[in-house]
Amino acid sequence: MIDFYFSPTPNGWKVAIMLAESGMDHNTVLLSLTQGDQLSPQFRKINPNAKIPAIVDHSGRNGPVSVFESGAILLYLAEKCGRFGAPTGAEQKELLEWLFWQVGNQGPMAGQLSHFVNYAPPGQDYALKRYKGEYERTVAVLEARLSGRDYVLSDYSIADMISFPWVFIAKNFGVDLQAFPRVASWRARIKERPAVRAAISLYKEAQFSKTANAENNSILFNQSGTHLI
Repeated sequence: MIDFYFSPTPNGWKVAIMLAESGMDHNTVLLSLTQGDQLSPQFRKINPNAKIPAIVDHSGRNGPVSVFESGAILLYLAEKCGRFGAPTGAEQKELLEWLFWQVGNQGPMAGQLSHFVNYAPPGQDYALKRYKGEYERTVAVLEARLSGRDYVLSDYSIADMISFPWVFIAKNFGVDLQAFPRVASWRARIKERPAVRAAISLYKEAQFSKTANAENNSILFNQSGTHLI
């Protein structure tokens, strides 16, 4: 059994998709980020970075195994179930490249754009312009990668699962995917998968809205080192 610590956000969807696709036995633990569940001492033993997602695999050979950070979790689960990884040496290298690209480029840029679009105080014109441009740049990188292929690798894999959620909500950021037809087709193809649809609907009613923002919620926004001391 795997305990999956989740909130219905793009970062949570990455692992939710993998668990749904693989059919691995798991228990979803919903965390309220606006209430600070992620800052509890119990959760910080699982993820010292105090963010979702995280898992605890109770079927580890030597006892429970905790894993945090989405890229590490997806690699761990792919190895555990023997699916959705990369079977060859050359593709294994490419898989790692695209996982690191997502967690080091697409994810951070999209996350910052989401903050300034949805939660920051008014008057953030420079930040919006910067992060929208950076987000669109990552979409252009993905557009080039998808030339002549249906998926990031030769077959559907965790490289697609990790990149899909932030593209799925491109419209929320005011980004029109018509300028990126390969990405638009890839997005539509993945969205139609039953496991993906189940994952992005998981605890949908618990998604937080703009009622929690940087001006009224210091638990989730405007964090500093004092949140973890």
